[in-house]
Amino acid sequence: MDEEPTKSLWVRIKGRAGTGDIIAGVCYRPPEQGDQADETLYRQIGAASRSQALVLMGDFNHSEIICWRSNRAGHKQSRKFLECVDDNFLLQVTEEPTRRGAMLDLVLTNKEGLVGGCEAQGQPWLQ
Repeated sequence: MDEEPTKSLWVRIKGRAGTGDIIAGVCYRPPEQGDQADETLYRQIGAASRSQALVLMGDFNHSEIICWRSNRAGHKQSRKFLECVDDNFLLQVTEEPTRRGAMLDLVLTNKEGLVGGCEAQGQPWLQ
């Protein structure tokens, strides 16, 4: 493979008969990750989002606050990430910011109602 490796794990969870499978992805995007590795990650997300049900979790290390309501970001890398989310019809499940050393900063899905009750608990990283 001549693609830059990404730090991600993709798992297919077999559904019961007639319910379909769920793809679960866990990603870590290092803050210094280059454009080529970002594009590889976005291709992986695109392929996974074509499944019936996708849950994507991870620390995507975007140093700025992304304005989800207006779908805007200032940095090129954050804008490209928003384009990937938008192009793949992903919905943000987390409602509270979980920055500062977070193990997990986003939970995204392509199917409304697939993930519920997602809360940041204990939040020591929000200090």
